[in-house]
Amino acid sequence: MHAASGSRLGASHPRQEGPVDLRLVPPALAAWATAAWTLDAPPRLVAGVVLLCGIVAGVLLSGWGSGARGVPPAAGGGASPGGTGGATPAGGARPSGGTGSRWPDGPVDRSSDGTGDRSSEGTRGRSRDGTGDRSPTGTGLRSPEGPGSRSPGWPAGARYEWSRMSGAALLLCVAAAGVSAGLHGADLRRGPVPVLAREYATVTAEVELTSDPRLARPRVRGDHVTPDSVLVDGQVRSVAADGAAGTETRAPVLVVVDVRDRAGPDGGRPAGIGRGARQAWLGLLPSTRVRVTGRLAPALTGGDRIAAVLRVRDRGAGAVPVVVRKPSAPQRVAGRLRAGLREATDGLPTDARALLPGLVVGDTSRITPELDEAFKETDLAHILAVSGSNLTIMLALLLGPPGLAQHVERRGLAPRLGIPLRTTALLGGALTLGFVVVCRPDPSVLRAAACGAVVLLALATGRRRSLIPALATAVLLLVLYDPWLARSYGFLLSVLATGALLTLAPRWSTALRRRGLPPRLAEALAAAGAAQALCAPVVAVLSARVSLVAVPCNLLVEFAVAPATVLGFTTLATAPWAMPAAKASAWLASWPAEWIAGVARTGAALPGAGVDWPGGWGGALLLALATAVAVPLGRRLLRRPWLCAACAALLLLAVVRPSPLTRVLTGWPPPGWRLAMCDVGQGDATVLAAGEGTGVVVDAGPDPVLVDRCLDRLGITRIPLVVLTHFHADHVAGLPGVLRGRVVGAIETTGFAEPVDQVAFVRREAEAGDVPLVRAVAGERRRLGSLDWEVLWPPARQVPEPEGPNDASVTLLVRSAGIRMLLLGDLEPPGQQALARSPAAARWGGVDVLKVAHHGSAYQDPDLIRAVAPRLALISAGADNPYGHPAPGTVAALRATGAVVLRTDRDGALAVVGTGGRLRVARD
Repeated sequence: MHAASGSRLGASHPRQEGPVDLRLVPPALAAWATAAWTLDAPPRLVAGVVLLCGIVAGVLLSGWGSGARGVPPAAGGGASPGGTGGATPAGGARPSGGTGSRWPDGPVDRSSDGTGDRSSEGTRGRSRDGTGDRSPTGTGLRSPEGPGSRSPGWPAGARYEWSRMSGAALLLCVAAAGVSAGLHGADLRRGPVPVLAREYATVTAEVELTSDPRLARPRVRGDHVTPDSVLVDGQVRSVAADGAAGTETRAPVLVVVDVRDRAGPDGGRPAGIGRGARQAWLGLLPSTRVRVTGRLAPALTGGDRIAAVLRVRDRGAGAVPVVVRKPSAPQRVAGRLRAGLREATDGLPTDARALLPGLVVGDTSRITPELDEAFKETDLAHILAVSGSNLTIMLALLLGPPGLAQHVERRGLAPRLGIPLRTTALLGGALTLGFVVVCRPDPSVLRAAACGAVVLLALATGRRRSLIPALATAVLLLVLYDPWLARSYGFLLSVLATGALLTLAPRWSTALRRRGLPPRLAEALAAAGAAQALCAPVVAVLSARVSLVAVPCNLLVEFAVAPATVLGFTTLATAPWAMPAAKASAWLASWPAEWIAGVARTGAALPGAGVDWPGGWGGALLLALATAVAVPLGRRLLRRPWLCAACAALLLLAVVRPSPLTRVLTGWPPPGWRLAMCDVGQGDATVLAAGEGTGVVVDAGPDPVLVDRCLDRLGITRIPLVVLTHFHADHVAGLPGVLRGRVVGAIETTGFAEPVDQVAFVRREAEAGDVPLVRAVAGERRRLGSLDWEVLWPPARQVPEPEGPNDASVTLLVRSAGIRMLLLGDLEPPGQQALARSPAAARWGGVDVLKVAHHGSAYQDPDLIRAVAPRLALISAGADNPYGHPAPGTVAALRATGAVVLRTDRDGALAVVGTGGRLRVARD
């Protein structure tokens, strides 16, 4: 309550404080930098730094080498009587302040009435107990250049004393961060686990889980997809190797459990091997202690917060964990709540079913890769993770809505229910504690709780001067508690976003209101813009991309986040006791959740949703400089409405990118293109033009996002046929991107159904999209307008059976506008030689364009290259791929036949234009 308000409920509109207090910012930043540096620094170096900082801080605090109480004689005063060391300003008169202050609270009386009250309300400059001590440190000492003071009236000794104390505080924070980081870093080096990891030893370990088990996202590695794995963080408490007795220890590890499903013999749905182990692991809760057998290995990269990786292979029952100790009671309660939330959302539409658990408790197990990518593309990923906004919304419901921030907590539910102020504070603390337990006390959740509480302070009190010190305190305490946060990009983004809301957003909101914008719109726009301005450089470091739709997408979901969160937490709280009520609440929450997912998908689908940007910290610095230039220009633009409208129109065109305009400005796709080879990394995706907005797609590449983006840029909306030459992941994993938002007639595949997991994947995607599957057989011919093609390989029955999927690749001879094109898939020499012996070889003559087999690998039949002798050879390969594709020998052999060789790893996407007589290639 505001003491000066004279009301039990506090003032309706409490006064705003003056300048921002930055005194705690340097110690927090110093602790942050120290923790990031000392986590893996040599222990002796860390000890030396800590000792040096401690000694220097002690010297500063003791005042050694200065006058009494650290005041140099030149300050113009001596020691106060009684040996208290209270120095006086020049002239010997001690200015009035608090009786308990070591230094005067104010320099001199500058009020007009001679009372010494410099506040317009008669209270500024006083402490709560009336002593005049307003120092946040409780010492009565304030910076002479600090808020509310006037340096000319302060004695030189006061300035010296303040500098001395500030330096000591900074050094003590550095020392504390060094000690904390040194101890955490030592956990990675001590004990038997790091030694056994370097030996790749097989061990039996007791592991206490510190996070929820989660399924790893499948990734394409070469021609295969990484196996399904369960990941869980834990601490090894006991480890034994080679039948020896267990050794007690405490080492953080990442447990990786291989629980891949093996497809049935017909390549259909998985047979279920490994499913039992998967469910057993995914059902575990944090704080559970389990006994497992696996192989230790060093962490893949330096600087990780784990001492080793414990890989548990699926060997039947051997992969199933043995529970040694059950989870704690709070975790069991939290687990029951989370399970109830998942059950209550089971019947919702797909996006709402996936999004609500993530929005409420950070459970992203149902988020599909496509939805996850859409949220990243639009910079809405913070919605999928537990963030400070979740806690802020719930506490604001108790204390008061953001729109009534200046009315403090008295406008929330608490005063309406007659709850006293202190009880309200206790309820808020209990709600925060429950939030941390249910969402798991992971570093990200602790960060969200601390930063969310700071944002709530801004909403509830309106005392912006105290918010930066509060944020600095939160950063300092969290870094000391968990020094690994100092290296977390998530922590950095959270702090930057919170700082933007506390500093830039209020000023920008005021400026927008002055120019006629409605208050709520101005606040939302300022908050989204400020957060984007400070966070975008860090996002560029991670993704090498800048979103152009981040601000509008965040604005569009702003009004839906609060109801979805409140209804989601209502579902969470009621599910264990009244499931019908929980399902009703979940159904209501599904409407705003579906809106949020729809905004993310729509924004990500726009052709100009983002632009590529240099990655790394160099790119971040470049973007920060660009932002620093753009913000002042934006302020000037606001004074000219017509210029603002023109810039908005240009931005809209850049995002929407109408095909006619894009073609004129970029020349892509070139008019009359016949074949386009997409740049999809280490994989294949080729498009054959079959009319306006229509194309036949040959292979889908390894990444749905990249092939989807390529088809968008080509303007392809209808696909009569998708040809998958074989079932390797670098040719089929991008199929969801091909099917997304397009009319697809059929999917044609080879008859060689291996690898079985990718066969099952293609069948599932075709079934989900209601697209028929057909088999390609040599001799098949099709025509679509001016485009016609013939299947040359494989025959209906291959004798002998191919050694692998590559030699069963569908091979096409394509004709379009007089251009003859041969697409070899990934045929290897045995398949190439068999094709050369087939009757189809007679039709090779006069091939203009060759899609080189297997990304231009060295494994080619030189006779086939000489026999085809193309005018143009196209190679699809990923930049800096680990296989050395394309091989220099293959490129040289092609050039020896007179072919012009182009490759996507250097030339980007390629489009063939012209007729049989004249060929031209355009690059994107």
